[in-house]
Amino acid sequence: MAKTEANGEVSSVVSDFLDFLNASPTAFHAVDEAKKRLRKAGYEQISERENWKLEAGKRYFFTRNHSTIVAFAIGKKYDAGNGFHIVGAHTDSPCLKLKPVSKVTKGGFLEVGVQTYGGGLWYTWFDRDLTVAGRVIIREEKDGCTSYSHRLVRIEEPIMRIPTLAIHLDRNVNSDGFKVNTQSHLLPVLATSIKEELNKLIADSSTEKTNTYSSKHHSLLMQMVASQVGCVPDDICDFELQACDTQPSIVAGIKKEFIYSGRLDNLCMSFCSLKALIDTTSSASNLEDETGVRMVALFDHEEVGSDSAQGAGSPVMFDALSRITDSFSPNSKLIEKAIQKSFLVSADMAHALHPNYMDKHEENHQPKMHGGLVIKHNANQRYATNSVTSFIFREIARKHNLPVQDFVVRNDMPCGSTIGPILASGVGIRTVDVGAPQLSMHSIREMCAGDDVKHSYDHFKAFFQEFSRLDGKITVDM
Repeated sequence: MAKTEANGEVSSVVSDFLDFLNASPTAFHAVDEAKKRLRKAGYEQISERENWKLEAGKRYFFTRNHSTIVAFAIGKKYDAGNGFHIVGAHTDSPCLKLKPVSKVTKGGFLEVGVQTYGGGLWYTWFDRDLTVAGRVIIREEKDGCTSYSHRLVRIEEPIMRIPTLAIHLDRNVNSDGFKVNTQSHLLPVLATSIKEELNKLIADSSTEKTNTYSSKHHSLLMQMVASQVGCVPDDICDFELQACDTQPSIVAGIKKEFIYSGRLDNLCMSFCSLKALIDTTSSASNLEDETGVRMVALFDHEEVGSDSAQGAGSPVMFDALSRITDSFSPNSKLIEKAIQKSFLVSADMAHALHPNYMDKHEENHQPKMHGGLVIKHNANQRYATNSVTSFIFREIARKHNLPVQDFVVRNDMPCGSTIGPILASGVGIRTVDVGAPQLSMHSIREMCAGDDVKHSYDHFKAFFQEFSRLDGKITVDM
Protein backbone atom coordinates (compact mmCIF):
# COMPACT_ATOMS: atom_id res chain seq x y z
CA MET A 1 0.00 0.00 0.00
CA ALA A 2 2.79 2.39 0.89
CA LYS A 3 4.48 1.73 -2.44
CA THR A 4 1.28 2.50 -4.33
CA GLU A 5 0.79 5.72 -2.40
CA ALA A 6 4.39 6.73 -3.05
CA ASN A 7 4.01 6.07 -6.76
CA GLY A 8 0.82 8.08 -6.80
CA GLU A 9 2.62 10.96 -5.09
CA VAL A 10 5.42 10.85 -7.65
CA SER A 11 2.87 10.84 -10.46
CA SER A 12 1.13 13.88 -8.98
CA VAL A 13 4.33 15.95 -8.86
CA VAL A 14 5.43 14.78 -12.32
CA SER A 15 2.00 15.51 -13.80
CA ASP A 16 2.13 19.02 -12.34
CA PHE A 17 5.64 19.44 -13.74
CA LEU A 18 4.49 18.43 -17.23
CA ASP A 19 1.74 21.06 -17.04
CA PHE A 20 4.37 23.65 -16.11
CA LEU A 21 6.67 22.61 -18.96
CA ASN A 22 3.94 22.60 -21.57
CA ALA A 23 2.81 26.06 -20.49
CA SER A 24 6.36 27.47 -20.69
CA PRO A 25 7.87 27.50 -24.20
CA THR A 26 9.89 30.64 -23.34
CA ALA A 27 11.25 32.38 -20.25
CA PHE A 28 8.41 34.90 -20.52
CA HIS A 29 5.82 32.13 -20.44
CA ALA A 30 7.60 30.39 -17.54
CA VAL A 31 7.38 33.57 -15.48
CA ASP A 32 3.75 34.02 -16.46
CA GLU A 33 2.96 30.47 -15.33
CA ALA A 34 4.84 31.07 -12.08
CA LYS A 35 2.80 34.24 -11.50
CA LYS A 36 -0.47 32.34 -11.95
CA ARG A 37 0.58 29.68 -9.45
CA LEU A 38 1.77 32.24 -6.91
CA ARG A 39 -1.41 34.30 -7.17
CA LYS A 40 -3.53 31.17 -6.74
CA ALA A 41 -1.55 30.39 -3.57
CA GLY A 42 -2.27 33.87 -2.16
CA TYR A 43 0.96 35.66 -3.03
CA GLU A 44 0.66 39.40 -3.63
CA GLN A 45 2.42 41.00 -6.58
CA ILE A 46 4.51 44.06 -5.78
CA SER A 47 6.49 46.35 -8.07
CA GLU A 48 10.13 47.40 -7.89
CA ARG A 49 8.95 50.85 -9.06
CA GLU A 50 6.89 51.39 -5.93
CA ASN A 51 7.58 51.60 -2.20
CA TRP A 52 7.16 48.30 -0.41
CA LYS A 53 4.96 47.95 2.66
CA LEU A 54 5.63 44.41 3.82
CA GLU A 55 4.28 42.49 6.81
CA ALA A 56 5.57 39.48 8.70
CA GLY A 57 3.60 36.36 7.85
CA LYS A 58 2.72 37.62 4.35
CA ARG A 59 3.81 36.42 0.89
CA TYR A 60 4.90 38.49 -2.11
CA PHE A 61 6.50 38.35 -5.54
CA PHE A 62 7.81 40.70 -8.22
CA THR A 63 9.07 40.33 -11.77
CA ARG A 64 11.79 42.06 -13.73
CA ASN A 65 11.46 42.24 -17.52
CA HIS A 66 8.77 39.55 -17.16
CA SER A 67 11.57 36.99 -17.58
CA THR A 68 12.90 37.00 -13.99
CA ILE A 69 10.72 36.43 -10.95
CA VAL A 70 11.43 36.59 -7.21
CA ALA A 71 8.91 35.23 -4.70
CA PHE A 72 9.23 35.29 -0.92
CA ALA A 73 7.34 34.50 2.27
CA ILE A 74 8.20 36.37 5.46
CA GLY A 75 8.13 34.37 8.69
CA LYS A 76 5.83 35.57 11.44
CA LYS A 77 8.79 35.74 13.82
CA TYR A 78 11.00 37.58 11.35
CA ASP A 79 13.05 40.55 12.55
CA ALA A 80 15.17 42.80 10.36
CA GLY A 81 18.64 41.30 10.13
CA ASN A 82 17.44 37.70 10.11
CA GLY A 83 18.47 35.45 7.24
CA PHE A 84 17.03 34.54 3.87
CA HIS A 85 16.63 30.92 2.80
CA ILE A 86 16.83 30.98 -0.98
CA VAL A 87 16.63 28.58 -3.89
CA GLY A 88 17.87 30.15 -7.12
CA ALA A 89 17.37 28.76 -10.62
CA HIS A 90 16.95 30.12 -14.14
CA THR A 91 14.11 30.42 -16.64
CA ASP A 92 16.04 30.48 -19.93
CA SER A 93 17.27 27.62 -22.14
CA PRO A 94 19.38 27.48 -25.31
CA CYS A 95 17.23 28.28 -28.33
CA LEU A 96 17.04 30.04 -31.69
CA LYS A 97 15.84 33.64 -31.42
CA LEU A 98 14.51 35.63 -34.36
CA LYS A 99 16.84 38.33 -35.63
CA PRO A 100 15.74 42.01 -35.65
CA VAL A 101 15.35 41.58 -39.40
CA SER A 102 14.27 37.98 -39.90
CA LYS A 103 13.03 38.24 -43.47
CA VAL A 104 15.18 35.96 -45.67
CA THR A 105 14.30 34.83 -49.21
CA LYS A 106 16.48 32.28 -51.00
CA GLY A 107 15.99 29.74 -53.78
CA GLY A 108 12.26 30.25 -53.95
CA PHE A 109 11.79 29.80 -50.19
CA LEU A 110 10.87 32.14 -47.37
CA GLU A 111 13.23 31.55 -44.47
CA VAL A 112 13.42 33.01 -40.97
CA GLY A 113 16.69 34.57 -39.83
CA VAL A 114 17.60 33.38 -36.35
CA GLN A 115 20.49 33.85 -33.96
CA THR A 116 21.76 31.20 -31.57
CA TYR A 117 21.12 31.80 -27.87
CA GLY A 118 23.32 29.92 -25.43
CA GLY A 119 25.33 26.79 -26.07
CA GLY A 120 22.76 24.61 -27.75
CA LEU A 121 23.25 21.27 -29.50
CA TRP A 122 22.17 22.90 -32.75
CA TYR A 123 22.14 19.74 -34.85
CA THR A 124 19.18 18.54 -32.76
CA TRP A 125 17.07 21.39 -34.15
CA PHE A 126 17.05 19.93 -37.64
CA ASP A 127 13.95 18.07 -38.90
CA ARG A 128 11.80 19.16 -35.95
CA ASP A 129 8.31 20.62 -36.22
CA LEU A 130 8.86 24.21 -35.08
CA THR A 131 6.75 27.19 -34.21
CA VAL A 132 7.36 30.59 -32.57
CA ALA A 133 6.60 32.02 -29.14
CA GLY A 134 7.67 35.01 -27.07
CA ARG A 135 6.40 38.50 -26.45
CA VAL A 136 5.28 41.43 -28.57
CA ILE A 137 4.94 45.15 -27.89
CA ILE A 138 1.55 46.38 -29.13
CA ARG A 139 0.38 49.91 -29.90
CA GLU A 140 -3.11 50.64 -28.60
CA GLU A 141 -5.33 53.63 -29.37
CA LYS A 142 -8.10 54.58 -26.96
CA ASP A 143 -9.96 57.88 -26.61
CA GLY A 144 -7.36 59.62 -28.73
CA CYS A 145 -4.47 58.41 -26.55
CA THR A 146 -1.73 56.03 -27.56
CA SER A 147 -0.33 53.44 -25.16
CA TYR A 148 1.93 50.41 -25.51
CA SER A 149 1.52 47.02 -23.89
CA HIS A 150 3.48 43.81 -23.57
CA ARG A 151 1.67 40.65 -24.71
CA LEU A 152 2.73 37.03 -24.71
CA VAL A 153 2.25 35.09 -27.91
CA ARG A 154 2.45 31.41 -28.76
CA ILE A 155 1.50 29.81 -32.06
CA GLU A 156 0.55 26.23 -31.25
CA GLU A 157 0.78 24.72 -34.73
CA PRO A 158 4.04 23.81 -36.50
CA ILE A 159 4.77 26.57 -39.02
CA MET A 160 8.42 26.04 -39.93
CA ARG A 161 11.21 23.47 -40.10
CA ILE A 162 14.99 23.26 -40.60
CA PRO A 163 15.47 20.44 -43.14
CA THR A 164 18.67 18.41 -43.25
CA LEU A 165 20.57 17.85 -46.48
CA ALA A 166 19.97 14.47 -48.15
CA ILE A 167 22.76 11.95 -47.64
CA HIS A 168 23.07 11.67 -51.44
CA LEU A 169 24.41 15.26 -51.40
CA ASP A 170 26.64 14.73 -48.37
CA ARG A 171 28.00 11.19 -48.65
CA ASN A 172 30.52 11.54 -45.81
CA VAL A 173 28.18 12.90 -43.16
CA ASN A 174 28.12 9.65 -41.17
CA SER A 175 31.90 9.26 -41.18
CA ASP A 176 32.95 12.91 -40.92
CA GLY A 177 30.12 14.06 -38.66
CA PHE A 178 27.20 16.45 -39.06
CA LYS A 179 28.88 19.85 -39.07
CA VAL A 180 26.50 22.79 -38.76
CA ASN A 181 27.31 26.28 -39.97
CA THR A 182 24.99 28.24 -37.70
CA GLN A 183 24.86 31.21 -40.08
CA SER A 184 23.99 29.49 -43.34
CA HIS A 185 22.48 26.11 -42.37
CA LEU A 186 20.29 26.97 -39.39
CA LEU A 187 17.47 28.91 -41.07
CA PRO A 188 13.94 27.55 -40.65
CA VAL A 189 11.84 27.31 -43.82
CA LEU A 190 8.54 29.14 -43.40
CA ALA A 191 6.94 28.85 -46.87
CA THR A 192 7.64 29.00 -50.59
CA SER A 193 7.77 32.25 -52.53
CA ILE A 194 4.80 31.11 -54.64
CA LYS A 195 2.55 31.04 -51.58
CA GLU A 196 3.93 34.39 -50.46
CA GLU A 197 3.00 35.95 -53.82
CA LEU A 198 -0.58 34.80 -53.37
CA ASN A 199 -0.57 36.32 -49.91
CA LYS A 200 0.73 39.62 -51.30
CA LEU A 201 -2.19 39.85 -53.71
CA ILE A 202 -4.59 39.57 -50.80
CA ALA A 203 -2.63 42.06 -48.70
CA ASP A 204 -2.37 44.59 -51.55
CA SER A 205 -6.13 44.56 -52.00
CA SER A 206 -6.65 45.63 -48.38
CA THR A 207 -6.39 49.16 -47.06
CA GLU A 208 -4.02 48.20 -44.28
CA LYS A 209 -0.72 50.02 -44.36
CA THR A 210 2.56 48.34 -43.53
CA ASN A 211 4.79 49.93 -40.92
CA THR A 212 8.56 49.92 -40.98
CA TYR A 213 8.78 47.17 -38.38
CA SER A 214 6.48 44.83 -40.27
CA SER A 215 8.63 45.12 -43.37
CA LYS A 216 11.54 43.53 -41.48
CA HIS A 217 9.72 40.22 -41.24
CA HIS A 218 7.71 38.07 -43.61
CA SER A 219 4.13 39.29 -43.87
CA LEU A 220 2.83 35.75 -43.42
CA LEU A 221 4.53 35.54 -40.04
CA MET A 222 3.46 39.02 -38.97
CA GLN A 223 -0.16 38.29 -39.83
CA MET A 224 -0.14 35.07 -37.83
CA VAL A 225 1.46 36.72 -34.81
CA ALA A 226 -0.99 39.64 -35.00
CA SER A 227 -3.96 37.29 -35.16
CA GLN A 228 -2.75 35.50 -32.02
CA VAL A 229 -2.69 38.71 -29.96
CA GLY A 230 -5.82 40.24 -31.50
CA CYS A 231 -4.38 43.16 -33.44
CA VAL A 232 -3.30 44.04 -36.98
CA PRO A 233 0.35 43.71 -38.04
CA ASP A 234 0.71 47.49 -38.18
CA ASP A 235 0.11 47.66 -34.41
CA ILE A 236 3.12 45.48 -33.62
CA CYS A 237 5.97 47.79 -32.63
CA ASP A 238 8.55 45.19 -31.67
CA PHE A 239 8.88 41.61 -30.51
CA GLU A 240 11.17 39.00 -28.96
CA LEU A 241 10.29 35.68 -30.53
CA GLN A 242 12.08 32.37 -30.57
CA ALA A 243 11.71 29.08 -32.39
CA CYS A 244 10.08 26.35 -30.30
CA ASP A 245 9.52 22.63 -30.70
CA THR A 246 5.83 21.77 -30.93
CA GLN A 247 6.18 18.27 -29.46
CA PRO A 248 4.76 18.28 -25.93
CA SER A 249 6.59 17.18 -22.80
CA ILE A 250 5.68 13.60 -21.88
CA VAL A 251 6.29 10.74 -19.45
CA ALA A 252 8.01 7.97 -21.43
CA GLY A 253 10.25 4.91 -21.36
CA ILE A 254 9.09 1.30 -21.23
CA LYS A 255 8.56 1.65 -17.44
CA LYS A 256 7.30 5.24 -17.73
CA GLU A 257 10.24 6.35 -15.61
CA PHE A 258 11.54 9.19 -17.78
CA ILE A 259 10.43 12.64 -18.82
CA TYR A 260 11.17 13.60 -22.43
CA SER A 261 11.00 17.35 -22.98
CA GLY A 262 12.78 20.47 -24.04
CA ARG A 263 13.95 23.02 -21.47
CA LEU A 264 14.46 20.60 -18.56
CA ASP A 265 17.58 22.70 -18.06
CA ASN A 266 16.45 24.58 -16.16
CA LEU A 267 12.67 24.58 -15.86
CA CYS A 268 12.90 21.40 -13.79
CA MET A 269 14.72 23.20 -10.97
CA SER A 270 12.54 26.29 -11.45
CA PHE A 271 9.39 24.21 -11.03
CA CYS A 272 10.62 22.15 -8.07
CA SER A 273 11.80 25.20 -6.13
CA LEU A 274 8.63 27.16 -6.87
CA LYS A 275 6.35 24.30 -5.88
CA ALA A 276 8.36 23.69 -2.71
CA LEU A 277 8.05 27.36 -1.72
CA ILE A 278 4.33 27.45 -2.38
CA ASP A 279 3.66 24.19 -0.53
CA THR A 280 5.69 25.22 2.53
CA THR A 281 3.93 28.60 2.78
CA SER A 282 0.40 27.66 1.71
CA SER A 283 -1.14 28.35 5.11
CA ALA A 284 -0.52 30.83 7.90
CA SER A 285 0.62 28.03 10.22
CA ASN A 286 3.53 27.22 7.88
CA LEU A 287 5.14 30.55 8.78
CA GLU A 288 4.11 30.63 12.45
CA ASP A 289 7.56 29.74 13.84
CA GLU A 290 9.66 30.93 10.90
CA THR A 291 12.25 33.55 11.84
CA GLY A 292 13.63 34.09 8.34
CA VAL A 293 12.42 34.75 4.82
CA ARG A 294 11.83 31.86 2.42
CA MET A 295 12.59 32.87 -1.15
CA VAL A 296 12.80 31.56 -4.72
CA ALA A 297 14.60 33.58 -7.40
CA LEU A 298 14.31 32.48 -11.03
CA PHE A 299 16.67 34.44 -13.28
CA ASP A 300 16.86 35.02 -17.01
CA HIS A 301 20.06 34.89 -19.12
CA GLU A 302 21.98 32.22 -17.19
CA GLU A 303 22.76 30.44 -20.45
CA VAL A 304 24.66 33.48 -21.76
CA GLY A 305 26.53 34.51 -18.61
CA SER A 306 23.88 36.26 -16.46
CA ASP A 307 25.16 39.75 -17.34
CA SER A 308 21.93 41.65 -17.90
CA ALA A 309 19.52 43.84 -15.97
CA GLN A 310 17.50 40.74 -15.07
CA GLY A 311 20.29 38.16 -14.83
CA ALA A 312 21.90 36.80 -11.67
CA GLY A 313 24.82 39.15 -12.33
CA SER A 314 22.53 42.16 -11.85
CA PRO A 315 21.69 43.70 -8.44
CA VAL A 316 18.23 42.09 -8.41
CA MET A 317 19.06 39.64 -5.60
CA PHE A 318 20.83 42.17 -3.40
CA ASP A 319 18.10 44.73 -4.10
CA ALA A 320 15.42 42.28 -2.95
CA LEU A 321 17.26 41.36 0.26
CA SER A 322 17.95 45.03 1.03
CA ARG A 323 14.42 46.22 0.42
CA ILE A 324 12.87 43.47 2.51
CA THR A 325 15.27 44.17 5.38
CA ASP A 326 14.73 47.95 5.10
CA SER A 327 10.95 47.47 5.23
CA PHE A 328 11.30 46.33 8.83
CA SER A 329 14.08 48.63 10.05
CA PRO A 330 15.74 51.89 8.96
CA ASN A 331 19.14 50.54 10.09
CA SER A 332 21.07 50.12 6.83
CA LYS A 333 23.73 47.96 8.53
CA LEU A 334 21.31 45.12 9.14
CA ILE A 335 21.51 43.89 5.55
CA GLU A 336 25.14 42.88 6.13
CA LYS A 337 24.10 40.87 9.17
CA ALA A 338 21.21 39.31 7.22
CA ILE A 339 23.46 38.16 4.37
CA GLN A 340 25.77 36.36 6.78
CA LYS A 341 22.77 34.49 8.19
CA SER A 342 21.46 33.59 4.75
CA PHE A 343 21.88 30.53 2.54
CA LEU A 344 21.46 30.00 -1.20
CA VAL A 345 20.76 26.74 -2.97
CA SER A 346 21.88 27.30 -6.56
CA ALA A 347 19.77 24.76 -8.44
CA ASP A 348 20.76 23.89 -12.01
CA MET A 349 20.48 20.55 -13.77
CA ALA A 350 23.42 18.12 -13.53
CA HIS A 351 25.06 15.68 -15.95
CA ALA A 352 23.83 12.13 -15.41
CA LEU A 353 26.16 9.25 -16.28
CA HIS A 354 25.70 8.37 -19.97
CA PRO A 355 25.89 4.58 -20.59
CA ASN A 356 27.42 5.09 -24.04
CA TYR A 357 30.06 7.56 -22.84
CA MET A 358 31.17 6.17 -19.48
CA ASP A 359 34.63 7.68 -19.87
CA LYS A 360 33.22 11.21 -19.66
CA HIS A 361 32.70 10.86 -15.91
CA GLU A 362 35.25 10.44 -13.15
CA GLU A 363 34.98 6.95 -11.65
CA ASN A 364 33.96 8.07 -8.15
CA HIS A 365 31.57 10.79 -9.29
CA GLN A 366 28.94 9.31 -11.60
CA PRO A 367 25.48 10.78 -10.91
CA LYS A 368 22.75 8.27 -11.68
CA MET A 369 19.13 8.65 -12.72
CA HIS A 370 16.77 8.11 -9.70
CA GLY A 371 19.70 8.95 -7.41
CA GLY A 372 18.42 12.29 -6.16
CA LEU A 373 19.93 15.75 -6.27
CA VAL A 374 23.60 16.06 -7.21
CA ILE A 375 25.88 18.26 -5.10
CA LYS A 376 28.38 19.88 -7.46
CA HIS A 377 31.98 20.49 -6.36
CA ASN A 378 34.82 22.34 -8.08
CA ALA A 379 38.08 23.39 -6.40
CA ASN A 380 38.45 26.26 -8.88
CA GLN A 381 35.10 27.79 -7.82
CA ARG A 382 33.16 27.03 -10.99
CA TYR A 383 30.64 25.84 -8.39
CA ALA A 384 30.24 27.62 -5.05
CA THR A 385 29.91 24.54 -2.85
CA ASN A 386 32.20 24.16 0.17
CA SER A 387 32.30 21.67 3.04
CA VAL A 388 29.94 23.71 5.22
CA THR A 389 27.29 24.28 2.56
CA SER A 390 27.59 20.71 1.32
CA PHE A 391 27.13 19.39 4.85
CA ILE A 392 24.02 21.50 5.44
CA PHE A 393 22.34 20.27 2.29
CA ARG A 394 23.39 16.67 2.91
CA GLU A 395 22.21 16.76 6.53
CA ILE A 396 18.77 17.90 5.41
CA ALA A 397 18.70 14.92 3.03
CA ARG A 398 19.76 12.52 5.80
CA LYS A 399 17.06 13.70 8.16
CA HIS A 400 14.36 13.20 5.53
CA ASN A 401 15.79 9.98 4.08
CA LEU A 402 16.40 11.56 0.68
CA PRO A 403 19.06 10.31 -1.76
CA VAL A 404 21.89 12.65 -2.65
CA GLN A 405 24.92 12.36 -4.98
CA ASP A 406 28.22 14.11 -5.68
CA PHE A 407 29.74 15.37 -8.92
CA VAL A 408 33.24 16.54 -9.78
CA VAL A 409 34.26 17.02 -13.40
CA ARG A 410 37.29 15.12 -14.66
CA ASN A 411 40.57 17.01 -14.29
CA ASP A 412 41.17 16.77 -18.04
CA MET A 413 37.82 18.33 -18.96
CA PRO A 414 36.54 21.92 -18.63
CA CYS A 415 33.86 22.60 -16.06
CA GLY A 416 30.66 24.52 -16.65
CA SER A 417 29.30 26.99 -14.12
CA THR A 418 26.03 28.29 -12.67
CA ILE A 419 24.51 31.31 -11.00
CA GLY A 420 26.00 30.00 -7.72
CA PRO A 421 29.49 31.58 -7.95
CA ILE A 422 27.99 34.78 -9.39
CA LEU A 423 25.66 35.29 -6.44
CA ALA A 424 28.11 33.97 -3.86
CA SER A 425 30.75 36.50 -4.93
CA GLY A 426 28.37 39.34 -5.77
CA VAL A 427 26.16 39.17 -2.68
CA GLY A 428 28.47 37.37 -0.24
CA ILE A 429 25.99 34.62 0.57
CA ARG A 430 26.82 31.03 1.54
CA THR A 431 25.97 28.81 -1.42
CA VAL A 432 25.68 25.18 -2.41
CA ASP A 433 25.40 24.17 -6.07
CA VAL A 434 23.03 21.28 -6.79
CA GLY A 435 20.95 19.86 -9.62
CA ALA A 436 18.89 16.88 -10.73
CA PRO A 437 20.69 14.49 -13.11
CA GLN A 438 19.68 14.53 -16.77
CA LEU A 439 20.82 13.38 -20.21
CA SER A 440 20.86 15.27 -23.54
CA MET A 441 21.50 18.60 -21.82
CA HIS A 442 21.07 21.55 -24.22
CA SER A 443 19.40 19.38 -26.85
CA ILE A 444 16.04 20.45 -28.23
CA ARG A 445 14.75 17.28 -26.53
CA GLU A 446 16.21 16.32 -23.14
CA MET A 447 15.44 13.57 -20.62
CA CYS A 448 15.44 13.06 -16.86
CA ALA A 449 13.87 10.65 -14.37
CA GLY A 450 10.48 11.34 -12.86
CA ASP A 451 11.75 10.12 -9.48
CA ASP A 452 14.37 12.86 -9.44
CA VAL A 453 11.72 15.53 -9.94
CA LYS A 454 10.04 14.26 -6.77
CA HIS A 455 13.38 13.94 -4.92
CA SER A 456 14.24 17.55 -5.86
CA TYR A 457 10.87 18.89 -4.78
CA ASP A 458 11.08 17.05 -1.44
CA HIS A 459 14.66 18.24 -0.83
CA PHE A 460 13.82 21.89 -1.50
CA LYS A 461 10.71 21.61 0.66
CA ALA A 462 12.76 20.15 3.51
CA PHE A 463 15.34 22.94 3.09
CA PHE A 464 12.69 25.62 3.61
CA GLN A 465 11.31 23.83 6.66
CA GLU A 466 14.59 22.80 8.30
CA PHE A 467 17.25 25.39 7.55
CA SER A 468 16.58 27.84 10.40
CA ARG A 469 16.89 25.15 13.07
CA LEU A 470 19.90 23.44 11.50
CA ASP A 471 21.85 26.64 10.91
CA GLY A 472 21.56 27.55 14.59
CA LYS A 473 23.60 24.44 15.47
CA ILE A 474 26.55 25.20 13.15
CA THR A 475 29.60 27.15 14.32
CA VAL A 476 32.22 28.32 11.81
CA ASP A 477 33.39 31.93 12.17
CA MET A 478 33.58 32.10 15.96
